[in-house]
Amino acid sequence: MKKQARVIITLACSGCKNRNYSTMKNKKTQEAKLELKKYCKTCHSHTLHKETK
Repeated sequence: MKKQARVIITLACSGCKNRNYSTMKNKKTQEAKLELKKYCKTCHSHTLHKETK
């Protein structure tokens, strides 16, 4: 089988550590962990979400 470059990752809130979002990332172009500012339902505000396993 061919090794794929795009993988599914989950994003966890930096405030409450709740895993809210899942997205895809290209491992060849982005080696660093992904960090996005997204809305968290439990915190009720826009917080930084970091990539987790």
